[in-house]
Amino acid sequence: MTFMRPSTVKRAAAAFAVTALVAFAGTTPAQAADLGIEEFRIGLLGGENASDRLRSNECLRERTETLLGVPTKLFAPADYNGVIEGLLGGNLDMAWLGASGYAAVYLKDPEAVEPILVKINVDGSYGYHSIGFARTESGIKNLEDLKGKKFGFGDPNSTSGYLIPSIEIPAAGYTMNPGDHFGDVVFTGGHEQTIVAVYNGDIDAGVTWADGLGAWEEGFNSGALRKAVDAGLIDMTELTEIWRSKVIPEGPIVLRKSLPEKVKLMMTGLMASLESMDAECAYGVMAGEVKGLAPITHAEYEVIIEARKAKIGK
Repeated sequence: MTFMRPSTVKRAAAAFAVTALVAFAGTTPAQAADLGIEEFRIGLLGGENASDRLRSNECLRERTETLLGVPTKLFAPADYNGVIEGLLGGNLDMAWLGASGYAAVYLKDPEAVEPILVKINVDGSYGYHSIGFARTESGIKNLEDLKGKKFGFGDPNSTSGYLIPSIEIPAAGYTMNPGDHFGDVVFTGGHEQTIVAVYNGDIDAGVTWADGLGAWEEGFNSGALRKAVDAGLIDMTELTEIWRSKVIPEGPIVLRKSLPEKVKLMMTGLMASLESMDAECAYGVMAGEVKGLAPITHAEYEVIIEARKAKIGK
């Protein structure tokens, strides 16, 4: 995977934001009365409890409903597969997917969705990491220290919560087979569940996602750890980073490909302009501090698609 340099991403994001704002400024709710849709449905990927996901995205729902002039609904399934199947079945119109989640949709139906935008970090990059962590008091400092311990992963459809660790950790010499090095390897159900399970001592270590920027004590600038800190679930000084993946391409915001083109344009403009229009809303929707959103294409995820096909097969 070849990433654009931060300076290039910053210029591209800035140029796109200006274009999106101009296009968005010319779109009014009155013009949205005859869009060929009766409602708009937004899928919220798992990672934290449903009530928090709904609360963080309520501002987006309200703005979407005002813009499109049709009832807008949020859906927060219990797991990643709920959003994936919703998109495949045409029951959802938009979602922010992880790269592996997008790969899962594409491998089953290449015509189901199209990626439109990607989150840009505060340094201008659009990557993040899978972060392995443990309780500081456990004395665990690396993967070697996890011999005979219980290691937790989030969801089988998560990029950082399973796919990338399941490739990179064995490449580092530690198989994912329970009993080989790790005493047990378990799925917790999602990022928040993993974080809480480690923090409460239910498992010895786990993985989650973060941009890897900013202070550890704050849960980095964005990601599941930052959300957990903001929610008051954890004190980061009681946790220690024990492993970090290579950079992972940030997952795309996708739209149902069969949506009317005007709806796609309006929603792309809304999402691209969200940070400049309502920074507080963008903070909740994007799981922390961001620079904004920039265009992304399918080509950026071809490596992840091949990795998923090789590891999971679908």
